[in-house]
Amino acid sequence: MAHPISNAFSKAAHWTATQCGRAPTFMTAVAVIVVWAATGPMFHYSDTWQLIINTGTTIVTFLMVFLIQNTQNRDTAAIQLKLDELIRANQNARNKMLQLEDLTEDELSTLKASFGKLAAQANDARTAARQAMHATKTIARETAPAN
Repeated sequence: MAHPISNAFSKAAHWTATQCGRAPTFMTAVAVIVVWAATGPMFHYSDTWQLIINTGTTIVTFLMVFLIQNTQNRDTAAIQLKLDELIRANQNARNKMLQLEDLTEDELSTLKASFGKLAAQANDARTAARQAMHATKTIARETAPAN
């Protein structure tokens, strides 16, 4: 069972990510920038005036890193589970593909190379089939009676 703090963070991150992706949130951010820029002359573009926006954007950016990472982790896990279910449900699929995300980089590279070989073989077979079909059509044209 997940830790209560982890659950609370996950719920808060999900809600915040949803809100950050909405147009009103973007418009609010634009309004904050416009108001800040408009107050520049009033504060004589002072160091404090610049520090306000720099501090605000730094804090937001820092927090968004964790939010984005949480959202990415959740999305990746959900996609992986969906793919695993599709592989498991397909009788012709290789079930050893179910947990590829747990392989090392070397194991993934080896597997990718083997798929590259399979793709090359399939391409060679496709090319041979096209050549055979073209040869068959050519022979049929050559042997067909003239009109």
